[in-house]
Amino acid sequence: MTTATDQQQHLAGPLSTAVANLCVRLQPQVSARTAAGFREVLRRLSAPLQVAVAGRIKSGKSTLVNALIGRRVAPTDVGECTRLVTRFQYGTVDRVEVVFTDGRKQVLPFDVGGMIPATLEVNFDEVSHLEAYLTNAVLRDLTVIDTPGLGSLDAASVARTEQLLGAAKHSKPDEDGSDELDDTSRNAVAGAEAVLYVVTQGVRADDQQALAAFTAATASREAGPVNAIAVLNKADTIAPESVTGSDGDVWKAATLLAEKQALTLKPRVADVIPVIGLLAESAESGGFTSADADALRQLAQLDDVSWEMMMVAADIFATWECDVPSGTRVKLLEKLDLYGIQYAVDALRAEPELTAGALRRKLLDASGLGSVRSRLDAVFRARADGIKAAAALASVTALAQASGDPGERQRVHDAIEVLLAKPEAHALRMLEALTLVTSGAVAMPEDLAEEVLRVGGSADVGEQLAMTGRPTGELVAYSLERAGWWRSFASFGATPAQSRVAHVVHRAYFLIWQQLKGQ
Repeated sequence: MTTATDQQQHLAGPLSTAVANLCVRLQPQVSARTAAGFREVLRRLSAPLQVAVAGRIKSGKSTLVNALIGRRVAPTDVGECTRLVTRFQYGTVDRVEVVFTDGRKQVLPFDVGGMIPATLEVNFDEVSHLEAYLTNAVLRDLTVIDTPGLGSLDAASVARTEQLLGAAKHSKPDEDGSDELDDTSRNAVAGAEAVLYVVTQGVRADDQQALAAFTAATASREAGPVNAIAVLNKADTIAPESVTGSDGDVWKAATLLAEKQALTLKPRVADVIPVIGLLAESAESGGFTSADADALRQLAQLDDVSWEMMMVAADIFATWECDVPSGTRVKLLEKLDLYGIQYAVDALRAEPELTAGALRRKLLDASGLGSVRSRLDAVFRARADGIKAAAALASVTALAQASGDPGERQRVHDAIEVLLAKPEAHALRMLEALTLVTSGAVAMPEDLAEEVLRVGGSADVGEQLAMTGRPTGELVAYSLERAGWWRSFASFGATPAQSRVAHVVHRAYFLIWQQLKGQ
């Protein structure tokens, strides 16, 4: 049996440890059902950060999942498995488990291509979700959850997403033999802790509602700039002439469009980053081969007139008469699409001696995946301790509220307040303040709301102060000035709710000032 001490050896950091200790101390003071919920909170605290890849149908979620994992394992074609939630996590042996709605599990073999098969040899209606265990190092501290598309006409697929992420039943009975968690308690502890939301150029204003609906299923925790980012996928399909200021450049058009979408999805996401998922998947997961590089090298030797004609459309590219077989060109289209093919040929014409490996790296750079990974690191990995601790505290609070025992609720509330009063727990206060502002629970003037999001939405001091690259002396003076302003606002100009947030922001600026003075 795994003990609380064993679990805490795998916690993300000091904040998660503090919340875990709180759960352990409270277990003897609460009901058996609430204690069972606390055990589930402890289990989730010791697990890797769970990031759900969400978005509308046909947005390229599974392709992006493959690129992030570095292996083409998630099915991208139409099939049963694309209608299921699939959790990709680290394991010492590669395997897939089918988890049934009654808790049974069945090992599923990968197909001949090393992917999860598109069709299950079981009664599909009895399946809850899939658990995929992979030896990939990237999954050691990040569990990636692939979800069916939101807005799908397949209501059953959406229901499966909500069932797993919002109210999934445990497959094991509670250790003390008590009843399993009720629906309210399951909702309190289930759900992804962070969201990577995928949009395309056809983003609609109601994507914000779709994102809100998704996070409503994740233990009712609001998505915000601390635990949610978005990517503009299929950036290569954007017509530059449709975006003002793009100067005919596809990537510049995608960047400008991503900035507009960030305003639409604000403040639900920290940022919107353009990416070409197909290019990233092919370059990162081993799909791009030396044979592909050789074919592209042949194409680079075509005369300009023939090449320009071939690049007019995919069907012309595949059927044009040339030395590279049509079947080979079709495979190139499947892996790179026209944009990737054009990019590769341009690179080979500029540097004819490029090796297949060097060309693959250029394609990977061109996909934008590096920027997505960097943002994942900055927003999620670097803040995993705070994100997980905040999510756990939200779960603990919800469990106590669901108990129906006023005395139990008060004991939990008092314990949490003691924890949050400690100086090292300020990061949790800041996350709480961000949630209050982004969810609209505390109304703030727009400029002040922007400042709260900036200070709490980044770990970089320059970004927090909106003074990136400025001399340290200026940062010191500004942080102290803003600390004083927010203290005055909290005392004289704010409503009681705003004052609660203002005190937290004042403290954040003061801690920044202390940090800068100590450098």
